[in-house]
Amino acid sequence: MCDPVIQIRGLNVAYRDQQVLRDINVDIPARQITVILGPSGCGKTTFLRSMSRMAELVEGVRVWGQVIFDGRDIYAPQTDVTGVRKRIGLLAQRPFPLPMSIYDNVAYGPRLHGIRKRAVLDEIVEKQLRAAGLWEEVRDRLHAPASALSIGQQQRLCLARGLAVEPEVLLCDEVTSALDPLSAQRIESRLLELKADYSIVMVTHVLRQARRMADYVLFLYLGELIEHGPADEVFNHPRHPKTRAYIAGEFY
Repeated sequence: MCDPVIQIRGLNVAYRDQQVLRDINVDIPARQITVILGPSGCGKTTFLRSMSRMAELVEGVRVWGQVIFDGRDIYAPQTDVTGVRKRIGLLAQRPFPLPMSIYDNVAYGPRLHGIRKRAVLDEIVEKQLRAAGLWEEVRDRLHAPASALSIGQQQRLCLARGLAVEPEVLLCDEVTSALDPLSAQRIESRLLELKADYSIVMVTHVLRQARRMADYVLFLYLGELIEHGPADEVFNHPRHPKTRAYIAGEFY
C-alpha cells in the first residue's frame, strides 16, 4: 500500500447510548479511491463523516480515538475544525446547491476564505466546473439559479463547489444513488480522473460500482472493520466469511 493520507487509530463513535463504530484501525491510502462497503446500518456514513469532523454535528454524538491527517490528530484539542473541513471535503448523497447562481455556488467557498478579485474567482469557477465535467453545459448561463439544473448537474455542481476550496481529500457518501445511470456514470468518470490529484474515500452500496471504482476496500459489519485491503484481494480472495458472504450477495 502507498503512503497513507489518513491514519485511523482506535476510532469509536456513539450516538447517546448506541455505539456505532468500534475500535477502527486502518490507513487510508493517498491518491487512490478507497471504497467503504457493508450492509445498511453498519456505520459506513458515520465512519466517512468522522474523517472530517462532520459526525459530531449530530446532537448527542461522542467520538474517541484518533484520526491522524498531515501528522496531527484532527480530534486533538485546539484543532482548527474549519481548516480540517476545508482540507477534507464531503460530498453528500443528495445534492444541495445553495440558493444562488451557478457561479456563486462555486465561488462561495473561495469568497469565504478571502478571495475577492473577480478575475481570480472567474478562473476558479471555470477550472472547477471543468473538473466536475459541467463547464460546457453551463458556461452560457453561469448566473442562472443553480436550482434550475437537473439533479445530476446539481451533484456535479456540488462537486465543483467542494473542489473550489482546494481540499486534499474528498469524502463521497453514496453520491450517485439519487442519480439516473448517465449522470451516475459522469460522476464516476470525474472521480476516476480526480484521483490523480486527490485522495478519495467513497461509500457505496452497489457492488458493481465498487468493483469499477475501488483501488482499496474496507468492509464494515455492525460497526466493526472486518476486512480491508487492495480491491483485487478483497473482491477475489476475501479472507473473512462475512466478507465472502456479502460479496456473494447473500445479504445487504
